[in-house]
Amino acid sequence: MCETTRNVLWQPASQWIRARQPGSDLACRTGSGQATYHRFDTQQKQHLITYGARMIEAKQQPDTASGWLSSREIIKRGYFSGELSPLNLLAHTCCHEFAHLLQHSEGKRFRGSVHNRHFYHILDELHASGGAAATRSALLAGARSKGLELSESAFSLPEPAHQRHRWQVGDSVVFGKGPKEILGHIIRINRKTCTVDGAGKSRGVRYRVPFQMLRRAG
Repeated sequence: MCETTRNVLWQPASQWIRARQPGSDLACRTGSGQATYHRFDTQQKQHLITYGARMIEAKQQPDTASGWLSSREIIKRGYFSGELSPLNLLAHTCCHEFAHLLQHSEGKRFRGSVHNRHFYHILDELHASGGAAATRSALLAGARSKGLELSESAFSLPEPAHQRHRWQVGDSVVFGKGPKEILGHIIRINRKTCTVDGAGKSRGVRYRVPFQMLRRAG
């Protein structure tokens, strides 16, 4: 994913980006957890995209893929014809994080307004222009060249009733991602959501979280 992001997405756009942020560069890395995000170091003038290893693992199966924004985006916005698969999810994840990079370069990323209309205009354009399809092709070819299996087989997300049965009061869960990831435990199971009591920095705050956004902590 790092190689594909640099070769397919960064290289064609780097001149445009550097015209707005002179001297800027991109570093990609693999993190050990779930956190997947874009950041910009103003002192180093370096964009950093981190892809979490546990995120990659989670997007291989429908039960664990259902909690990710990328799954909902593919379905609701019709990316890759609305078809979920491990390959489509990881290719879209590359595009999602790179869209944040472009959004930052345009000065359209604001505190409290990250996934805004400017972001989705950029993400829509990456798919409409063929950038997402090229990312998908490069990701598949790269995996095959390394002897890795990256499934193209489509799957469907589980129904809410099935998801409700996955959770019990007292379960430790996380939702959100990157710096906005929140840890807590379930105190009530509702029809389509769980009520989560925040822990750590979110202690004392309660959230109603859709089943598909929850992931097991630990």
